[in-house]
Amino acid sequence: MAARGTEAEKRPGFISQLRQLFTFTREVFAWLPWALAGIVLAGVGLGVLLAFLVQPDIWGFILWPIFGLMLGVLGSMILMTRLSTVVMYRRIDGMPGAAGHVLSTMLGRRWRASEMPVGVNPKTQEAVYRAVGRGGIVLVGEGSRGRLKKLFRDERMKAARAAHGVPLHEFYVGHGEGEIPIKDLAKTIKALPKAIDRATMGAVVQRLESLGSGMSSLPIPKGIDPTRVRAPRPR
Repeated sequence: MAARGTEAEKRPGFISQLRQLFTFTREVFAWLPWALAGIVLAGVGLGVLLAFLVQPDIWGFILWPIFGLMLGVLGSMILMTRLSTVVMYRRIDGMPGAAGHVLSTMLGRRWRASEMPVGVNPKTQEAVYRAVGRGGIVLVGEGSRGRLKKLFRDERMKAARAAHGVPLHEFYVGHGEGEIPIKDLAKTIKALPKAIDRATMGAVVQRLESLGSGMSSLPIPKGIDPTRVRAPRPR
């Protein structure tokens, strides 16, 4: 209990997270401060215009500009969040462990995945990651496709034993023919059609984990520190 309390106390606050997000994004997009200021001013200007058109009295010129200010702040937050995601993908593209980072942080609650690979070649750092969701089982390969064949074959056999009949999808991360850029990986997986219900999904996860896939014992391939590349997001 004490350890959890200490961890909660050390967690950065909302303003601190905003500052980190701004700094993280501005390192790549130097024009970010001007864009944010422009969006906020445009929101205030829209509020003043609405006051003239809708409620041209003292309360209108107080309330509508405040509404425009809030709208501008919201728009600037949306822009900064999207740009920070772009920065994050640029930084991890091509780095070992990037696929695991995306699977564990970007798929949402409808998918279960881990940052740890389910199969890895410690010499070459080729790795296979797994996610289970409403779309079925997804295997994601990171590295040379030729050297990934055995790892994929082993994981296909496990999937066949644990979840016969559940759709199995295989993807390779990269920029070659038939490969998916890391920035499109989460979007591609989320677009898979629903094939199983939540109960089946939970059962599949348990069966796969019971096979001893090694997710807890295999190391993340060296080359990525998720704590350094993840875009800080306000809570």
